[in-house]
Amino acid sequence: MREGQFIKQNLERWEDFQQPTEDPDEVAKRFTYLVDDLSYAKTFYPHGNTVRYINSIAANIYLSIYKNKKEKKQRLITFWTTELPLVIRRRHRLLFFTFLFFLAFVFIGAFSASVDQNFIRAVLGDSYVDMTERNIANGDPFGVYKDGNSMSMFLRIAFNNISVAFLVYTMGIFLSIGTLYFLFTNGLMVGVFEYMFFHHNIGAQSILVVFIHGTLELSAIVIAGAAGITLGNSILFPGTYSRLLSLKYAAKDSIKIIISLVPIFIVAAFFEGFVTRHTGMPLWLSLTILLSSATFIVWYFIIYPIRVSKKAATLNESKS
Repeated sequence: MREGQFIKQNLERWEDFQQPTEDPDEVAKRFTYLVDDLSYAKTFYPHGNTVRYINSIAANIYLSIYKNKKEKKQRLITFWTTELPLVIRRRHRLLFFTFLFFLAFVFIGAFSASVDQNFIRAVLGDSYVDMTERNIANGDPFGVYKDGNSMSMFLRIAFNNISVAFLVYTMGIFLSIGTLYFLFTNGLMVGVFEYMFFHHNIGAQSILVVFIHGTLELSAIVIAGAAGITLGNSILFPGTYSRLLSLKYAAKDSIKIIISLVPIFIVAAFFEGFVTRHTGMPLWLSLTILLSSATFIVWYFIIYPIRVSKKAATLNESKS
């Protein structure tokens, strides 16, 4: 590549890198990319002005990093209030796609079950369907949530859900195909599961009972899917960066998203182990838990990141 073409391709990005930012991950990303560009320039244009130009930008960022090397005491707080929301905001479009993809297969699962009843057994398994039908016949359709000790059920479910989310995430490394497969299978299962109850005219009751924990649980699976696709897409679409650098940047973002899901899965497991088993709870209480869970997901993963992003943009503009 000619030096002029190299400059033209990257000049806009270099100019952006000179704008101040309070995001430590953004600073680290800029420094990493500049070092990569500097290495390239030194190799192919060792006597050009490009080397000096990139080196001056990198030096300023280097000084800004080590001037504030000590971690702030409030880093744990700022992670949840600023750092993570900005990461989520950068992945909003992908999160929306993941939600639509998952929802599409929920409907496909429900429709397929309505066309062919054998599809229910093919997806959920004979033993689970037989057990559920026995519970329905006995007047206790959600009896499965009452089996076993609450604490042991809570621990088992929490571990299982976190393991599933991590699997959905890590499968994204296979060019996003693995993550899409798990979203596809989980979406089908949810659709078939809900159709089974609607077919027995207890669909509304199933939503009020199952989605006490299911709102958080399924939302977290979708968000884990977005993190996994972030990982895979960094390899498929690295942009102007090397695939390795693109993967490193995406991994830093996506693992933060996965970390944010751990407390959500713990709360969902608590609901499933200790609350869902009370299938006869008042309607107002069930709706309160369900709507509170949905409101939290929408607020923290959609509304709040937009607000934080706008605030950060305004702050950067005032400093520039």
